[in-house]
Amino acid sequence: MSLKTAGTALTRTLWTRGGHSTPPVVRAHRVNRLSTACRESGGGRQGRESTKEQSCGSCSDRPGDDAPSSGEPPHRCQPGDKKRGKEPAGAPGVTGARRRLFTSTKAPVDQRSYLWSRYNDTKRLVHDLIPPGACNTLNSNTIYANNEVNLAEVDIYGFDYDYTLALYSDALNTMIYNTARTFLIEHYKYPEGISKYDYIPNFTARGLHYDIQKGLLMKIDAFHYIEPGTVYRGLSPVPDEEVTELYGGTFHVPLQQDSGFYGKGPKVKQFMDIFSIPEMTLLAAANDFFITNDIEYDPVHLFKDVSEAIGMVHLKGYMYKWVMEDLDKFILRGEETDAVLHRLVSQGKKLFLITNSPFSFVDKGMTHMVGKNWRDFFDVVIVQADKPHFFTDCIKPFRRLDGNGDLRWEKINSLDKGQIYKQGNLFDFLRLTGWRGSKVLYFGDHLYSDLADLMLRHGWRTAAIVPELEQETKVACTNRYALNLTWLQALTGLMERLQTHRDSESKQVFQEWQNEREELRVMTKNLFNPQFGSIFRTCHNPTYFSRRLCRFSDVYMASLSCLLNYDLNYTFYPRRTPLQHEAPLWMDQLCTGCMKTPYMEEMSHIR
Repeated sequence: MSLKTAGTALTRTLWTRGGHSTPPVVRAHRVNRLSTACRESGGGRQGRESTKEQSCGSCSDRPGDDAPSSGEPPHRCQPGDKKRGKEPAGAPGVTGARRRLFTSTKAPVDQRSYLWSRYNDTKRLVHDLIPPGACNTLNSNTIYANNEVNLAEVDIYGFDYDYTLALYSDALNTMIYNTARTFLIEHYKYPEGISKYDYIPNFTARGLHYDIQKGLLMKIDAFHYIEPGTVYRGLSPVPDEEVTELYGGTFHVPLQQDSGFYGKGPKVKQFMDIFSIPEMTLLAAANDFFITNDIEYDPVHLFKDVSEAIGMVHLKGYMYKWVMEDLDKFILRGEETDAVLHRLVSQGKKLFLITNSPFSFVDKGMTHMVGKNWRDFFDVVIVQADKPHFFTDCIKPFRRLDGNGDLRWEKINSLDKGQIYKQGNLFDFLRLTGWRGSKVLYFGDHLYSDLADLMLRHGWRTAAIVPELEQETKVACTNRYALNLTWLQALTGLMERLQTHRDSESKQVFQEWQNEREELRVMTKNLFNPQFGSIFRTCHNPTYFSRRLCRFSDVYMASLSCLLNYDLNYTFYPRRTPLQHEAPLWMDQLCTGCMKTPYMEEMSHIR
């Protein structure tokens, strides 16, 4: 059964359960195979079934409703429809448990039995309607569109270097962490005991916020609310009750005043690039050391010192040295970068590079990936650009580097192919190249430093590189995730629909459902990351990172190589994501919205 058929059947059945008229159907009538029970309208042997009609019973929204809604005939099962086999009895909420069915006109014995019958009916529908591999249509090589982009209109392609042209292995994070930890102990005189804390892969995730004064690492959603269960002090979670006490009885954090546009403080910092993952892990480890050993310390000092220790790894050139000494170990998928550049140039596109990395480092990596003639691909190459200030300031002039990488003193009146330039600013870049507006598409991994100003101030097209998409897509394609998420949404819709039942028995049932709902939320979160979940979603809202991703990038993808899957005249169209008052279109939104929306059958087009 396709997801479209599944969504249509679930929608129609839930409408029927709710006592509404079935939504109008334009297409040819199809048999409703999801009826809770079928009975023959007349007796007879099996041989006469082909000439007999069958009718299906259904339960309405209120116990005690004796008839279908006015004007709606009872469903008639067509000849040849198969009856469902009997299920083993079991406790409510257990997969495969027998449903409590009420197909007669008699009211249920009590509210509790009625609510659990609705629960079991809905759960049976969810399990029946999700075929194996239902979500396998997701592909990590896809380019996703936040805004419509026609590649035929793009003549100039620009690139960042780190984590855009060059993707790095996880081994680099371990070395950055270890070296910064050594700086923290030897240079800043922190206790030797911190050296016992090794790097923990996948403990943190990109896009998290850090409360500098409280020493808390957390995930915040698009509405500036902390996701419960995702606040960590050191390596230990902070109870939700304590979190609300720390933030004045709420989970809300006033990011506009505490963090600023670029997420850099003064009170809260957002970690937006992949290089920040070892920094977050070191902060968590150092905090944990002081807390577990009951040593008084100032979280503000710790944050400043860890940030500087991480910065020293870059400023002193350690990271550049490691990569250049073992390119095969640290640089991934260089042949794909080579293929992308060849393809763009072969079709007459102009290319440029703007990176904060030094020329010697970029030259070594690009030679490894593309070859010694890599500079022939680019019309302009700018190193040590000092982004994001490159995009906002108009003070620093361009300087040219000679063949040895030494600075020249001449005034720059043009940006020439084959030359290497340092520093500069975007205003001079625009003046000297004339490359403006939507004919320019720039790729980068840092939403603030690479993309925000280009989109908001200068009207360039922007493309975000999000390597985490590859793993997140794999999780989202699993049957376990599909089942958990769909049942979570169906259960939420059921609670929304039946919340008018407020007697004491109903309240007990609702509390059980709410507990299960919380368990499902934790289960789906843990599939991505046990501490912080997906970088794109909290329980049901987009994360703050996801909100910024949608705001500052026209398109986003797991790696630059995704571009190889599309011709250069391709147009990326964003999905029309429904607003809350509009008809839901996707599988994870069918259950909660369908009760309020007519004509759902014509709107249930599944990805």
